[in-house]
Amino acid sequence: MGRRPARRLASAAAVGALLAALTATGAWAGQDRETSRAAVAWGDNSTGQLGDATDQQRHTPVAVSDLRKVRQLGAGTAYGIALLANGTVRAWGGNERGPLGDGTQDAHTTPGVVAGLSGVRQVAAGSVHALALLEDGTVRAWGDNTSGQLGLGVLGGLRTTPVPVPGLKHVRAIAARDSYSLALLADGTVLAWGNNSAGVLGNGTVGTNDPTPAPVHGLSGVRALAAGSGHVLALLKDGTVRSWGADDVGQLGRGTVGAPDPLPATVWGLAEVRAVAAGLDHSLALLEDGRVWAWGDNQDGELGIGTFGGLRDRPVAVSGLSGARAVAAGFHTSYALSRRDDAVVLAWGGNDRGQLGDGSTTRRAAPVTVQTSLDDVGPLVAGDGFALAAG
Repeated sequence: MGRRPARRLASAAAVGALLAALTATGAWAGQDRETSRAAVAWGDNSTGQLGDATDQQRHTPVAVSDLRKVRQLGAGTAYGIALLANGTVRAWGGNERGPLGDGTQDAHTTPGVVAGLSGVRQVAAGSVHALALLEDGTVRAWGDNTSGQLGLGVLGGLRTTPVPVPGLKHVRAIAARDSYSLALLADGTVLAWGNNSAGVLGNGTVGTNDPTPAPVHGLSGVRALAAGSGHVLALLKDGTVRSWGADDVGQLGRGTVGAPDPLPATVWGLAEVRAVAAGLDHSLALLEDGRVWAWGDNQDGELGIGTFGGLRDRPVAVSGLSGARAVAAGFHTSYALSRRDDAVVLAWGGNDRGQLGDGSTTRRAAPVTVQTSLDDVGPLVAGDGFALAAG
């Protein structure tokens, strides 16, 4: 079986999603403000990942039950996670491998407390594992450890409550997706661990999993990270972007299509980038001037260029989109927030489960408006067929 079909089968079986850790990617405005933010969700809800006390699919945003003062959100394959303003964490949805961190493997359709966490600065959601960055620069991990994605130095097993990642300190930001994890250190370098089937660990090899955090080769001066299902983006302090991992549909944005590249290299033609996001097989970059560029797979119109199908191996402008202030990428879906109207989410791409939130299941090849009923939408994340926002 080729690598691409294998990855899609894995994600369909709950091995994939993440969105990018949005504090790391700078994917929302006002993310450091201590404001009272309620959360909404839309799309697939088969395991309760919308947190609305049901398993009913939603084609427009609904409130996540009893969730207030949200500072940050994360979306796994079939679960959601929220960091609250008081430094504690809530999670909901599927829990077969323990990503809800409550000491059980029982799913629940409303937010519950992740055990033993306080003083949390950021969270990141992988497929069925999660990370929390504490104020002291250390990291906790929980959930599945099949590929060593918890960073414990061993492969296999799971943890249903958070445990320290040994030896990890001076961490400034975290990111996770599928079955791997990333940490951005205070010195601008990056560590990676977990599944390396597509070369996402950036160590020059493909296929050998590593359960211990290790440096991504040749990478420094990093400002933010975005973790895709098989590829990674690093935004540098000079406003350029590096990429590594899978490149079967041009998701590395280097003008190539082919085998994975396990070493960081420059994304073609990008400068003055403010934020990045990585989805299943596509990527987004938000420029300082508010324009958004996309590249990779366009199967469901997720590049936002007005057509379906094909791919782009170099960044292209999203049609009709200007004045954006944030971006997020899911499985065949893309999202942006507008500077002009802070109550609106823009969405495009696949929509078979209502994940675009526009009241339909019609896929869109250009951005459409989603009315969330929130004021000043801030955190925005996308998983496999669903999305979360707060404001």
